[in-house]
Amino acid sequence: MRKEFVVGVTGASGVIYARRLLETLCEKATVHIVISDIARQIAGIEGIDLEGFDAIYAENSDLAADIASGSFRYDGMAIVPCSMKTLAAVSAGYADNLITRAADVCLKERRTCILLLREMPLSRVHLKNMLSADEAGATIMVASPPFYHRPSTIDDLVDMVAARVLDHLGIEHGLGMRWSGYDA
Repeated sequence: MRKEFVVGVTGASGVIYARRLLETLCEKATVHIVISDIARQIAGIEGIDLEGFDAIYAENSDLAADIASGSFRYDGMAIVPCSMKTLAAVSAGYADNLITRAADVCLKERRTCILLLREMPLSRVHLKNMLSADEAGATIMVASPPFYHRPSTIDDLVDMVAARVLDHLGIEHGLGMRWSGYDA
């Protein structure tokens, strides 16, 4: 049976991570995409196109969408990138839009819920929200690529971060390079 996921894209810089994740995930699974209004603006500023994927697009204001219900079965969710505002909402269970409601559903149904944060420095409030989201069952990731593979392009760095998200969603992929020891 084909896996099914939700990808939320929120208003933080780094929409390129969402693009790369979607390029791979949409080939291997059924994907529901929800893009916040601010994420659309940032995508335009960063020159990233988030349209045209073989996916099911939903409006962030549509709290009656199928993915807003725990009775609708899907395998998990990734919010890429996850803004600090969205992190705060998820950590507090404040579900006022479809992205935060779908994340709330993932947590209450004990499904995989990945929050890929792209912010620095982190304030004490951010750190507390990260801990609260983790305690609720979310997987906290920071868009911090490794350098052991000697990247030569931005795409090399983006692939390493997208690869980690795909790993945690349980999706086989060929992105990035896996660590194989100091002598590799």
